[in-house]
Amino acid sequence: MSDSQAGGTQVIYDGRILRLELQEGKWEVIRHAAAVSILALNDAGEMLLVRQLRRAVNAHTVEAPAGLIDEGETPEQAARRELQEEAGLDAEMTLLTQFYSSPGFCDELLYVFAARNLRDSRLPMDDDEEIEVLWMRPQAVLDGLQGGTLVGSAATITAALFGVQLLAAGAEQ
Repeated sequence: MSDSQAGGTQVIYDGRILRLELQEGKWEVIRHAAAVSILALNDAGEMLLVRQLRRAVNAHTVEAPAGLIDEGETPEQAARRELQEEAGLDAEMTLLTQFYSSPGFCDELLYVFAARNLRDSRLPMDDDEEIEVLWMRPQAVLDGLQGGTLVGSAATITAALFGVQLLAAGAEQ
């Protein structure tokens, strides 16, 4: 897209993954590709996490595996691809929830999946990714985020909360 005005919307920036619009001369809106996040629990009840440098916050974050949905891909296909790229695993996927990551200014829709029956299956990582794989109990993730020893994301908090809930439901059976 070019910097043009149509219907009261001016495109300020149009990049690979986002577009910044100025609506009615005052509302800054980011149009962002949809994304996925994956809650992968192993047989020990540990949650898969990836530690990586996030340039936007200039920090190493600890997050549930996540990534953008490529054009022509379903959310489930994207979740399986991201899990393979980031952790070398494949699994059966179940959609847990979906939500807007920051609806006050951005339309990014995030799908959160539970990954079950984990098995080895590696795809090459993206060229710009340097990832360390970690396994932690979901409650320990929440404690670390709350206590400030971990830097994460809303998607990671959501996945960890679902992890605690799923583990508790499994213990009750």
